[in-house]
Amino acid sequence: MTSNEHELFLIAGLGNPGREYRQNRHNVGFMVANRVSEQFNIPMDKVKSKVLFGKGKFAGKEVLVVKPQTFMNLSGQALSTLVRFYKVDLSNMIVIHDDIDLPFGSLRIRASGGSAGQKGLESIIASLGTSEFPRLRVGIGRPPGRMQAADYVLQDFSEREMEELEFIRNTAVEAVQTFITAGIREAMNKFNGPVQDD
Repeated sequence: MTSNEHELFLIAGLGNPGREYRQNRHNVGFMVANRVSEQFNIPMDKVKSKVLFGKGKFAGKEVLVVKPQTFMNLSGQALSTLVRFYKVDLSNMIVIHDDIDLPFGSLRIRASGGSAGQKGLESIIASLGTSEFPRLRVGIGRPPGRMQAADYVLQDFSEREMEELEFIRNTAVEAVQTFITAGIREAMNKFNGPVQDD
């Protein structure tokens, strides 16, 4: 798709709906999507096919900010409906999700790839029939000791982590802005690695 002001971008944060999951590690995608919604002034006030979303403009581009309202493992069912309805070019869709294989405080943008066991991403790949779409991985670190990954991701962030997440979320929003305005390569070059608080 050639770059023009009618180009449509879809920013999808993954998580589980419901108050009890709000501060879980697994919900960091939702947390970033909420911050994108605030910074872009695009309220997520619409619901379609189990997706909470907003539509607006950023830097002259049309933007959808999206949170699937199925549980994480079924994210693809909800998201694929919206992708098809709006005829989204998958190279303009970025999926934001937690990653236990990255240290807490790290971001990694990839143009495509497998799910690495992340159930929401797995569901999206299965529903779309392709893994060729960008994703922004937000590091949450490995479970301590012998704790199961499934238990760890459903734990709330600690108070200290929540404080640090403020900066991490803002940096993730900057990465999304760069993705929209300058493209995936520029975003990867600028933001892959530990988040630095100067």
